[in-house]
Amino acid sequence: MKTAFGFVLALVVLATSPCRGADFTAEQVRRILAAASPDKPADLSGKPLESLDLSNLDFKRANLSGANLFGAKLVGANLAGAKLSRAKLDLAWIMRANFTNADLSDASLLGLVVSSGLDISPAEAPVFRGANFSGARIIARLSRFDLSGANFANAKMGADMKNQSMGLMRADLSGSNLSGANFSGADLSRALLRFVDLTGADLSGADLTGADLSGADLTGADLTGADATEADLGGAVLKNVRGLETVKGLSPPKRS
Repeated sequence: MKTAFGFVLALVVLATSPCRGADFTAEQVRRILAAASPDKPADLSGKPLESLDLSNLDFKRANLSGANLFGAKLVGANLAGAKLSRAKLDLAWIMRANFTNADLSDASLLGLVVSSGLDISPAEAPVFRGANFSGARIIARLSRFDLSGANFANAKMGADMKNQSMGLMRADLSGSNLSGANFSGADLSRALLRFVDLTGADLSGADLTGADLSGADLTGADLTGADATEADLGGAVLKNVRGLETVKGLSPPKRS
């Protein structure tokens, strides 16, 4: 299923991706980064960076808003505090990349390459602590990642049921640290959230229809106004959950 997911998604994204901007090179990116200073971060906003090998480069606080990073290799890159609003990172390679406090609002993150094999290795996992994914479109495997304190408000992470001819394409956050994360108003329909740490997370108004939350720890989370119709909450910890009585699809509500 995972192989089919990646293959189909690659075809979909490749079909809609513009051609690589041949007039921009990795060496040019390096020069721009080298010329940057703390009071004047690198400006790569809107640049065509698709398919470039930008591994291990320091993009800290750089402006990559609206940049096309489709298929780019960002392995080991430092993107802490970088501005990636509206950037396109579909099929980007992000093993060991640091996105701490990066702004990925309204970005597109489809089919991210997060491991060198089928299984995700903790040693290769990128870091997204405190990252801003608000309004972003995310269909990718983000399982067992550190996403604590990240902002997913109004993010679009639900499965597109009109485009599932060869397997269900959905966000997979299984086993991730999502403590204190903000999912208010987010679309998590049919997302995989097995055994995630959602302690103290804000899921108010989130669409959790058909989501798999089995074994998740929701201690102290806010579920006010969420829709959990057909969601799997088997074995989930619901201690001190706020707004549980307002959750659609829980009948009767159960606490553990």
